[in-house]
Amino acid sequence: MRNIVVKELNQTYIEDLEIEIVERKGIGHPDSISDGIAQAVSNALCDMYQKELGEGNILHHNTDEVQITAGDSDPEWGGGIIRKPIDILLTGRGVSEYNGIKFPLERVAIKAAKDFLDETIINLDVELDTVVECKIGHGSGDLVDVFDRSPEAIPKSNDTSFGVGFAPLSEVEKLVLATEELLNSKEFKMDYPAVGQDIKVMGLREGDEISLTIACAMVSKYVNNREEYIEVRESLKRIVEELAPKYTKRNVTVDVNTGDNDDIEDKSGYYLTVTGTSAEMGDDGSVGRGNRANGLITPCRPMSMEATSGKNPVNHVGKIYNVLANKMANDTVNEIEGIKQMHIMLLTQIGSPINEPTASIQVILEDGLELSDVEDDIKKVINRNLDNIRDITKMVIEGKARTF
Repeated sequence: MRNIVVKELNQTYIEDLEIEIVERKGIGHPDSISDGIAQAVSNALCDMYQKELGEGNILHHNTDEVQITAGDSDPEWGGGIIRKPIDILLTGRGVSEYNGIKFPLERVAIKAAKDFLDETIINLDVELDTVVECKIGHGSGDLVDVFDRSPEAIPKSNDTSFGVGFAPLSEVEKLVLATEELLNSKEFKMDYPAVGQDIKVMGLREGDEISLTIACAMVSKYVNNREEYIEVRESLKRIVEELAPKYTKRNVTVDVNTGDNDDIEDKSGYYLTVTGTSAEMGDDGSVGRGNRANGLITPCRPMSMEATSGKNPVNHVGKIYNVLANKMANDTVNEIEGIKQMHIMLLTQIGSPINEPTASIQVILEDGLELSDVEDDIKKVINRNLDNIRDITKMVIEGKARTF
């Protein structure tokens, strides 16, 4: 018998809050780059272990300690140079030898990091503009022992940790997420190559007034002068204003690069970069310092401080439960009518089967519904997801589950 507790959520419904704040750090933000590299390295190690040991045989590893130290650059209208490369340090734990088999752990990790950068920061010369160093060590003996490598067995948790999730997203949350994803889509970059990948979207709702503040690194070689820069900036403002009605009927105002100084012609008054990320000249990055597992930073919602990206997807509940809790919440509100808001918290102890957590479910229901009307159905969805918890591992490795 699993410990699943379903209660009413004793909070104000998210859309009725007077103030709501939502943030997303785009794929090119230094913290998101760290998250992305960490996850790419973990996925590559999973592939390496399975190719050698067979499908489902993934050895203990955690690569959630990527650190980015900013380089130095000199962007110019129509060009610019990188003076000092970005330093990227890969740390964490992995298994480089098992049952006499030696694994090229460092080589695989470095290649995964570089491949991620090459695919993501399209104006970055990965070989010349970055220095990737791998310091991944060997796993702790007690944690490796907890790591059950049998593909059929339910893994034992390698940490005492928890994960959280909620659904559905509010109007502001949907809008913030959609804004960054649109501006960083491949199709958008084809039309607006001057728009870099380092895009941060901050949403504020005060009553029925929503304001979006967008910080967007511009790629200097595609912007020849101040006038072209302002034209791109104003286009971004217009495009997001046109996007907003798809997600809300509330009034939305949009500001882009509010730190710009239009009173001067000099490049120093504008958010110009050579590569499209501030990691080239000013901002450092770390795993877990940005978006949560659902892709957002939501101080008005329950959040875990656990870094989801880079942890092993087999038995690290700090990763699995954050991904799973969001899936559970979305499955529940999509399948059961009358749930306005749902929060989920999952907790387990080190050494316990990962499919037997304590699950706290809290809901706000539509008027006229009682908890007894939906409690059994909610538990069915939760139990189904826990029965199939091994699916999370596959989803993560195949890139079908968001971690940041």
